[in-house]
Amino acid sequence: MTDETTPSRESLAQILGGRRGAIDASIPPAAFVVGWLATGQSISWGAIIAIGVAVVLGAYRVIRGDKARAVVVSLAAVVIAALIALHTGRAEDFFLLQLLSNAASALLFAASIVVRWPLLGLIVGLLIGQKTRWRRDPALLRAYSWASWVWVLQYLIRVVVYGLLWWAGQVVALGIARTALSWPLVAATVAVSGWVLYRALPADHPGLRLAPEPGSENRPGT
Repeated sequence: MTDETTPSRESLAQILGGRRGAIDASIPPAAFVVGWLATGQSISWGAIIAIGVAVVLGAYRVIRGDKARAVVVSLAAVVIAALIALHTGRAEDFFLLQLLSNAASALLFAASIVVRWPLLGLIVGLLIGQKTRWRRDPALLRAYSWASWVWVLQYLIRVVVYGLLWWAGQVVALGIARTALSWPLVAATVAVSGWVLYRALPADHPGLRLAPEPGSENRPGT
């Protein structure tokens, strides 16, 4: 017999989403590689084509109703990556910003777990309007900490793969890896971290959105 008063738990994938953004982010780097190859390994043309594709994607996303700020950030990342490659004269340096940002993300996620402010909890709390109230629930704090390690692993995988290919100057392989380690890896990370998150919660815990606040059972009207 099931308890009809117990709400179903919301999946992490439902809350985070993000497939379209992850896919879109892999298109300009692929365009850079294609343009670089098609024009006799011209970094300038590769950069122009990548930026042009990013602008078209950004315009499409704005028309579809995406936030302009997110679109500007994505476009700025492509422009900066292109400027780095143009400045150094090395096509593989187009992917240097991505390598560094993943290294920084791994460090930030790991540090957030150590100081007991896991970033996954901050992100989910912001998205569901819970802010930082989840920290008052020891079970959620522990669960977010364990699940955040999955995200650290995601970033470390990218750092290792991108780093080795960048060091070897493998531009085409970097473009392929950039695509393969975008949405497929994000989807796997969301799925595994969601599994870890709920496995770490007690069986009778209401889940992420409805985390009880200590003492709430003693408040009038609750």
